[in-house]
Amino acid sequence: MQTRKTLITTVLAAAGVGLGGMSGAAASTGFSDDVVRIGVLTDMSGIYTDLSGEAAVEAVRMAVEDFGGELNGTPIEVIYADHRNDPSVGASRAREWYESDGVDMINDLSNSGVAQAVAGVAKEQQRHAIVNSSSTLAITNEHCSPYATHYTYDAHSLAHGTGKSIVEEGGETWFFLTVDFAFGHGLEEAVSEVVRNAGGQVVGAARHPLDTTDFSSYALQAQASQAEIIGIASTGADAINAINSLAEFGVTPDQQPAALLLWFDDVDSLGLEAAQGLLLTNAFYWDADEDTRAFSERFYERTGRMPNMAHAGNYSSTMHYLNSVQAAGTDDPDAVSEKMRSMEINDFFADGGYIRPNGRMVHDQYMWEVKAPGESEYDYDYMELVSTIPGEEAFQPLEESTCYLLDD
Repeated sequence: MQTRKTLITTVLAAAGVGLGGMSGAAASTGFSDDVVRIGVLTDMSGIYTDLSGEAAVEAVRMAVEDFGGELNGTPIEVIYADHRNDPSVGASRAREWYESDGVDMINDLSNSGVAQAVAGVAKEQQRHAIVNSSSTLAITNEHCSPYATHYTYDAHSLAHGTGKSIVEEGGETWFFLTVDFAFGHGLEEAVSEVVRNAGGQVVGAARHPLDTTDFSSYALQAQASQAEIIGIASTGADAINAINSLAEFGVTPDQQPAALLLWFDDVDSLGLEAAQGLLLTNAFYWDADEDTRAFSERFYERTGRMPNMAHAGNYSSTMHYLNSVQAAGTDDPDAVSEKMRSMEINDFFADGGYIRPNGRMVHDQYMWEVKAPGESEYDYDYMELVSTIPGEEAFQPLEESTCYLLDD
């Protein structure tokens, strides 16, 4: 990692602001257009903006600054755009960035539909895309390529964290409240498989639109199912509204909500009184150790909030990409891919992390329990570690992947 102070060229380009005229063959420096350009494609105005959004952009900026802002005299630039949770918008922006604006790597990619669409464009354009903010398994299966990396978490790691642990503790019958798009479907399917394989039973599910505010009818369906576990296959505001509605509309004491993707931000919004006792699988917690605290305190100074696992993943993956470009001596996508998949990742986010041939970054996941109000000793002291899930157990076994790169 470079530490010297340099002039950092940071281009803050919202949707519709292009850089134009920057595509072309690699320059004499080994870097196309004499610049390494990173695009952060994120939700700046919708349901996931609090989980991703401007804070995701800031995490990437931090990594660029900590790297030194340049590669052998070649500046590193950061641009961003709002995908509006629309796969067609995300794909169009990615294609424009790759073809016209000289973007070498796109990061964040909240929303599973957007992530899949952009991964397809990345394969077509032979440019890099790193997914940090969605769970779809498609990135390392049918939408895999040498240029797509799934970094922070996915539906399999969530299912084999929260889902498996709850079944082992006796939660055998499940009903799902599922957001009706690719993310929710994939999470429900993955957890259902875990439940059935462990001897449990899925008794039903209710699908709700993205950004639902009234969960009363869904909560009543969950109650009527008499399932022991109400699996909440959504995230962000949808998960918060679902948890509050389940409490408000009288889910019985014999039924326990299980948030399958609950973020640190969600716990903060719910408050410990409502969230206490919830189990959740996360790849990162700000207060885990000295290294996570050091990064998180710097992030807090810049953003006024503690980072979640996607913010940490955006930083770590950007740093890994830049280290790989440096090791390759070029931003040629194939050369960088080889380095990304051969270099180990050791930082505050991952210890001994590595990227499989199908693009899955393997690293430990963690089961956390939300503290009761009386157990919290200082600001943002929300969770305690229950168990560590080794990366090889957390993520889909490589032999189960349908990625075409594994056919050789």
